[in-house]
Amino acid sequence: MTILHQWQPSGSIDSIVKRAQILSKIRNYFANQNVLEVETPTISPSTVTDVHLEAMTTIHTNPQSVEKTHLFLQTSPEYYMKRMLSAGFPSIYQITKCFRDDEVGRFHNPEFTMLEWYRLDYSMHELIEDVDSILKLVLDTPVCHKISYRELFAMHLDLDIKNDSDLKLVSICKQCGFENIVPTEFKETLSQTQRNMLLQLLFCEEIESKIGLERPVAVTHFPASQASLAKIDPVDPWLSLRFEIYYKGIELANGFEELTDVKEQKARFTADNEQRKESGLEVKPEDTKFLDALEFGLPACSGVALGIDRLIMLALGKKHISEVLTFDFASL
Repeated sequence: MTILHQWQPSGSIDSIVKRAQILSKIRNYFANQNVLEVETPTISPSTVTDVHLEAMTTIHTNPQSVEKTHLFLQTSPEYYMKRMLSAGFPSIYQITKCFRDDEVGRFHNPEFTMLEWYRLDYSMHELIEDVDSILKLVLDTPVCHKISYRELFAMHLDLDIKNDSDLKLVSICKQCGFENIVPTEFKETLSQTQRNMLLQLLFCEEIESKIGLERPVAVTHFPASQASLAKIDPVDPWLSLRFEIYYKGIELANGFEELTDVKEQKARFTADNEQRKESGLEVKPEDTKFLDALEFGLPACSGVALGIDRLIMLALGKKHISEVLTFDFASL
């Protein structure tokens, strides 16, 4: 049995060498595709409004001023990268540190590495093929299977998330042992925030671990109410052009055919903050410079964020994220 002293790195030398080799492979892939590698700041005066994400904060003290600037550590480089695209940059990618004030566990570390990239004039389906190429390169996986968010609920829980009633959704939650999560005031109707919360709970606890066990799966067309920064599906406005990639029951990536309408984006920021109020969470400042970039004009594109640490866990057959990091949260 290997005894790990508290001062030592959490990842072995072999794992960190192999990690570097994988990162080199990924960079070579994008270089061969003529996708430009960029770097953007990890701090910002604003942050995401998404009700499911919490950003870490820091304070900048200027010795020449009595004022202190409150800043957020990035949960994703998305807004900065889209500002670059609006300024005329070509397809871009970066491998960067991100931070989330969230759980610590087998698949989670508050500081983690993200691979994020944007392809000009790509559809959602073309970007899924791009992610598939990365997975093939690193994990030697078979071709990715596509299935919609709605189809998964029908398959695993016999729930039609578009047409079935809130009563049926609540009944399934109770059958799965989540009666304590159902709003106490519920009678027949849920708010949109409550409905999304229960759907996401069921997806995470009852579906996620069962998908992508043999080959990667792209879960597509999330409800428009969970669109985040994705376009609405022009064929069915109840749906969005958002997807997530799963392999071995692990979420690896989240991507969109990107929303370019500034009025719609601002409305979503407002709706997010209303949901935050409803959920008792802090309202977040909107990124006005990102909105200005959208108003100037974000070109048609699709983008995706992929968790590098989880990808390397799968590549090396490791059970815990700490094994592929130099220093995980517990070893700081």
